[in-house]
Amino acid sequence: MVMTMVDLADRIEMQELPRDTIIISSQAGYIPLDEKNLAFQAARLIKDRYDVKQGVYIHLDKKIPVAAGLAGGSSDAAATLRGLNRLWKLGIPSEELQRLGAELGSDVPFCVTGGTAVARGRGEKLEHIEAPPQCWVVLAKPPINVSTSEIYGKLNAAGIRKHPSTAAVLEAIRTKRFDALCGSLGNVLEEVTLDLYPEVRQLKEVMIRLGADGVLMSGSGPTVFGLVSKESKVARIYNGLRGFCKDVYAVRLLT
Repeated sequence: MVMTMVDLADRIEMQELPRDTIIISSQAGYIPLDEKNLAFQAARLIKDRYDVKQGVYIHLDKKIPVAAGLAGGSSDAAATLRGLNRLWKLGIPSEELQRLGAELGSDVPFCVTGGTAVARGRGEKLEHIEAPPQCWVVLAKPPINVSTSEIYGKLNAAGIRKHPSTAAVLEAIRTKRFDALCGSLGNVLEEVTLDLYPEVRQLKEVMIRLGADGVLMSGSGPTVFGLVSKESKVARIYNGLRGFCKDVYAVRLLT
């Protein structure tokens, strides 16, 4: 698949502690602050692998919706790996940070380096490419959480009726053709999630009706994104979606 970045981000602050412990805090009251947190797992992994005896206090200022299919937890884990590499002056090269990230989750290696990339394998095989055409992105998450493992568990790979063309997406990016990019979007997980959660299907239909140029579910869902070429259309789409869910964001591609 092709992965890229938008300017919606969490902020992570780190402070070294004299005792050998990991402490996580956050203003968000709905995320785990223990071993279930990917940032905690990243800190523990780097401490164990490089025999670091210092502790660390990590504060997560969450802006990316949780369980949204937007790799928020993965980006926190990647930022923790990069931040602790600097804080503790470990000198770990980027390639090794990516390998560490692959032990934490499929999206973490990409989040270590960012940019735009073709991800193969489980997500650990990355080929960095040029950025897609600049545009606005409207993100909308319905008030439900979706389990990634549940969606993958219900995917019948042999029964997929239409496979998206990654080659067509790459060609649209290479030629900077925004219309071709919108016409090439595809996500085989949509079929599963839209059947299980009608709210996601309705949200996608509303975004199309409001005039977004290219609309697709992100990851395993439930967030739906719309690519929009003209800024004049963004406010109308944003305001129209606010009537269906409170988690709506108008952002730009980080090109």
